[in-house]
Amino acid sequence: MNIIEILRADYKQFPLNQTYDIYADDVYFQDPMNKFRGIKRYQQMIQFIQTWFSNPQLDLHGIQKIEDTIKTEWTLSWTTPLPWQPRISIPGWSELRLNSQGLINSHIDYWHISRLDVVKQHFSR
Repeated sequence: MNIIEILRADYKQFPLNQTYDIYADDVYFQDPMNKFRGIKRYQQMIQFIQTWFSNPQLDLHGIQKIEDTIKTEWTLSWTTPLPWQPRISIPGWSELRLNSQGLINSHIDYWHISRLDVVKQHFSR
């Protein structure tokens, strides 16, 4: 399987059974809430999502590779464990950069909505 097929499969089964060996050990990760380096920390973040939130889902809308960059368009959603069980949805995109070995060494997520809009979803439904 090539990296695009692996990513498609990972998005489909997210957050379960992710393929971590497509990432460099010192991968840089950033999103509007986090910034860190290292595959272990990345695995911990995915484990946190799997443990804390109900029914996490990552819908892939598009994926393209141009030279050493892969761009994905997606919507991440989950149910927050509050008494009223709000369903949260974050549309966004990722830019994944590949190193000379073909491993992802930079994974930067961008959101189409603000962090405040995410917080508001917890109280507006």
